[in-house]
Amino acid sequence: MLLPEILTCLGIGVVSGIVAALCGVGGGVVMVPAFVFLLAMPQRQAVATSLAIIIPTALMATTQNSRHGLVNWKVMAVTSLSAALFAYYGSGWLKTLSNETLTRIFGVVMVAFGLRMLLVGKA
Repeated sequence: MLLPEILTCLGIGVVSGIVAALCGVGGGVVMVPAFVFLLAMPQRQAVATSLAIIIPTALMATTQNSRHGLVNWKVMAVTSLSAALFAYYGSGWLKTLSNETLTRIFGVVMVAFGLRMLLVGKA
């Protein structure tokens, strides 16, 4: 990696870490588009790379959030089990879909959730 790429990756990490800590998201919202547009990474590789980065990010944020009693461990246990199981199957689909299709799916999901959050605004 060249210095400009390293600095770009560090910048993406800073922004995604802050967004992850404050909003519970970071990979999909920040890293995937940044990898695609700033590092010219194919969508499929951007998604896979972002998922790998979520592991240490989530561990760090969970450590802090747990210290403050913010984690609902019962919800985490049930939801993480189903999410992990279906992420396994979803990652199988990842390799079968084109980058264009993945980009469109990503865009639709982001717009739909973004609009719902803006219009409903419940916390």
